[in-house]
Amino acid sequence: MFHDHEGPSQTGGKLERSAKRLFFGALAAGVGKVWVDDLHLLLDGRPLEGAPRIEQPKTVLDLDKEFDAGSGIALKSLSKTQVDNLAMLGKVWGFLKYHHPLVTAGRRHWDYELFRVLPRVLAAADGPAARSVVQQWIKSLGDVSACTKCASLQEGDLHLRPPVTWLTDAKLGLELAGTLRAIHRNRPADQRQFYVSLVPNIGNPSFDHELGYTNLKLPDGGYQLLTLYRLWNIIEYWFPYRDLLERSWDEELTAFIPRIALAGDARIYKEELLAFIATIHDTHANLWSSLDVRPPVGPCEIPVTLRFIENQPVVSGYTNAQSRPTLGLQRGDVVTALDGVPVTQLVERWSPFYAASNQPRRLNDIAMSMTRGPCGTVSIGVSRDGGSAELKVERTPQPSPGATPPGWHDRPGGTFQKLSADVAYLKLSSIKASEAGAYIEAAAGTKGLVIDIRNYPSEFVVFALGSHLVDRATEFARFTAGDPANPGAFHWGGPPLSLPPTPPHYGGKIAILVDESSLSQAEYTTMAFRSAPNALVVGSTTAGADGNVSPIPLPGGLRAAISGIGVFYPDKKPTQRIGIVATIEARPTIRGIRSGRDEVLEAALRYILGSDASAAEIERLAKQ
Repeated sequence: MFHDHEGPSQTGGKLERSAKRLFFGALAAGVGKVWVDDLHLLLDGRPLEGAPRIEQPKTVLDLDKEFDAGSGIALKSLSKTQVDNLAMLGKVWGFLKYHHPLVTAGRRHWDYELFRVLPRVLAAADGPAARSVVQQWIKSLGDVSACTKCASLQEGDLHLRPPVTWLTDAKLGLELAGTLRAIHRNRPADQRQFYVSLVPNIGNPSFDHELGYTNLKLPDGGYQLLTLYRLWNIIEYWFPYRDLLERSWDEELTAFIPRIALAGDARIYKEELLAFIATIHDTHANLWSSLDVRPPVGPCEIPVTLRFIENQPVVSGYTNAQSRPTLGLQRGDVVTALDGVPVTQLVERWSPFYAASNQPRRLNDIAMSMTRGPCGTVSIGVSRDGGSAELKVERTPQPSPGATPPGWHDRPGGTFQKLSADVAYLKLSSIKASEAGAYIEAAAGTKGLVIDIRNYPSEFVVFALGSHLVDRATEFARFTAGDPANPGAFHWGGPPLSLPPTPPHYGGKIAILVDESSLSQAEYTTMAFRSAPNALVVGSTTAGADGNVSPIPLPGGLRAAISGIGVFYPDKKPTQRIGIVATIEARPTIRGIRSGRDEVLEAALRYILGSDASAAEIERLAKQ
């Protein structure tokens, strides 16, 4: 719990001329309460009510209103010819979005231009007719002037090449392919993008001017195709891990055109988008606005936490301690069925809707949702001590605020703990960057420090804490970022990032604990800390998604996201989908869960204390 200081507080800043909205308030990080009062907001040194009013110049998005009430495109079915033609259109529309000078300059409402050409493409009798329609549509935009200072692709720092080899594909026909190649050839060196920019000092894409169309009434075949085209082309040109996609990205476009375009209501539309986004295999990428439709659905759940251990969902804890005595489920119980359906069938049925970089993370997310459903009694099959049973338990409303987040596996208790005179323990789920030096001082004299990142860090402590773990400047990560003049190209962003040494220095052994709950910032933090001398990573595969997140607005007021920059080790080895590979692999077992052991922490203690410590002593320290 913390309080604002007494007396009035002021905050102010320069008014950004291009700003359209202003957000003002207070943000509390972590669990607790905050009181805020007597605040004054100043803009350009003046109270808000006296700040100058700036009329924003209207863009084409403000002026073109033709399809505000709907695309006017109703779809009941699609032939194979139509699907193939729509796939061609989606690729060409996306290419023009990021290459044609009228569009990159913001002089065309490109979403609405799609609706203008779509009916003619749908009506085309065959591929050549559809290509002719698209060729005439591009011609109507006017000639593209020859560039005076043309963009070129810098090869020296290149990681991914732009995906433009298809411009020579005979399937486009000579005329359309030639037109597109000419547009690509004449892109200017200083090309800016109306629909995307790179975040300053970071490099992840910001999808500017992408409208969410919150008043969209479904079904609407045009807007549903727009959603697919927008997402597909963002991945094609601005996703730093495009090379890790499992299937041909062109094939995914073709496969999902009928699924998304023909979705008959909002629920099916969202479900199909969840399935499409899952093909990206990025834990950051999800339909974050609509997880309520991801199966299983329902307002209630069994008040237990499940975790996949030895490839089986196991009861690892309780979300409501009061229901524990009457629930009938024990720690270590293996859930085998829900309402008579085997868990293996449920996992197979639900997996296509779970966006995850790797299978451990997918199972982690399924485990957190598995018992959801209608409120009331549910039949649950369990395996316990070699026997099996079917129990009747109650699904109840979500856990109360303040409950331990399911899916985190760190040790209960304080942020910093002394497990013994020789071992210090620090968990990042409640860490404070301002206390980093104090944690190191408290750990002074111990043989080893356990840093538990089986969670998500409450604050960014890569440098605040990591600088105390190294004795010299130590490289730990490097990045790739996109290129507005060469959409789809990704370049290495300069030399690797380093941790600078800062006193006090911790010189003992360091054991960093990770597992499938370690995601994004947790993985980045692990990369930094493992670069320290005497540091080892203990645990199992992490979530495999790193890089600043780029939100994506979608029609219908929906919201998706992707990992926006590529994160690699200094030697350019990847982390995406692979995750952080442990130096010492350690996993919990069903037997360990039943007896209340933390076998990952035990493995870390063995590393720190060595062979002289007995197994009983290590188990005792880990259980405290």
